[in-house]
Amino acid sequence: MDAKETITAEARYIVPTYSRPDRVFTHGEGVHLFDAAGNRYLDFGAGIAVTALGHADEEWIQAVHDQAGRLVHASNLYHTVPHVELAQRLVESSFADRVFFCNSGSEANEAAIKFARKSVGVATGENSKTDILAFGGSFHGRTVGALSVTARPQYRDPFGPLMPGVTFEPFNDLGAARKAIGSSTCAVIVEPVQGEGGVHPAEIAFLAGLRDLCDDNQVVLVFDEVQCGLGRTGQLWAHEHYGVTPDIMTLAKPLAGGLPIGAVLVTEAVARSMQPGDHGSTFGAGPLVCRAAQVVFDRISGDGFLDSVRANGEYLRGCLRKLTDSRIVEVRGAGLLVGVEFNTSVTPLVSALAEKGLIVLNAGDNVLRLCPPLIVTREQIITAVGVMSESLNEW
Repeated sequence: MDAKETITAEARYIVPTYSRPDRVFTHGEGVHLFDAAGNRYLDFGAGIAVTALGHADEEWIQAVHDQAGRLVHASNLYHTVPHVELAQRLVESSFADRVFFCNSGSEANEAAIKFARKSVGVATGENSKTDILAFGGSFHGRTVGALSVTARPQYRDPFGPLMPGVTFEPFNDLGAARKAIGSSTCAVIVEPVQGEGGVHPAEIAFLAGLRDLCDDNQVVLVFDEVQCGLGRTGQLWAHEHYGVTPDIMTLAKPLAGGLPIGAVLVTEAVARSMQPGDHGSTFGAGPLVCRAAQVVFDRISGDGFLDSVRANGEYLRGCLRKLTDSRIVEVRGAGLLVGVEFNTSVTPLVSALAEKGLIVLNAGDNVLRLCPPLIVTREQIITAVGVMSESLNEW
């Protein structure tokens, strides 16, 4: 099937939930993607911050190949080695005592909501503590529970009524959060660095204040690190920049290098409220995916890797701040999660950059989001910013 046939067949057979450009990607190598016409692209989207090790990483391929020849699936009814080894890595590198595995960020946040409600109910003996505080600009997923704590109306409005008991307050406004937390609140969910909402890092005082408010009110603090976690911000976990730890943390996007996985990391206080049968996942923690995730985790947590992410992130932001265009409002971010805010829609710019061989994302209407694979080099950053400069001059 050639590119034209693929696009035509998609229009016939696929539910139209995405508006895709007329190009068909066929393969990738490192930080590059290639389409059916043979065009090469610098991939500064990384599959929406997923392909942390780039495309076709040899060690990752070998691990997947070897595991596929041994055991792909047995279900969560049985023990397997890879998911226990991955869980051990995550626990020993974090605040957490235990892990639950699933298949996506949305599923991880759904589980976090359930875990928070149950653990608070068990701890307080109050089944009425079920409300959740979330924040403006948040994005936590597309399933009904995760969508209920996602702020953006364009995602929510077509599917209401959603889960009740959710309150939204402005991001980084601790005073508003303090007023919103009440006797019926069971959880606060927040992204340490908002991705879809415009690449907005949280303020230190905001996250520290939320921790104190949760402690004072017997409320569970949930950090959604689905996009900003596992090295993306230059620390293994984004909240390490703040010196604040949650009760629950959700992970997903980069963890298995492109295979579907989600993880919910929890304290023992949360974990002990859950009993066999309270939650589950048929495909979660499959041995193939967990073996792939071990490769990703070991590389990102290895010596010097995060130093490179921090240095290249600073270099990228510095290069972007040198762009002289009156439409640029601000360059912000952490590590290799970078947002360039414009005073106009960036949709035409995203398309123009792709035509010149640079794949980037938007984050809302007016923010350009750059989240290349974590293996990106300075030379590739220079090339990408050069393409941006040329496109801005023509835009």
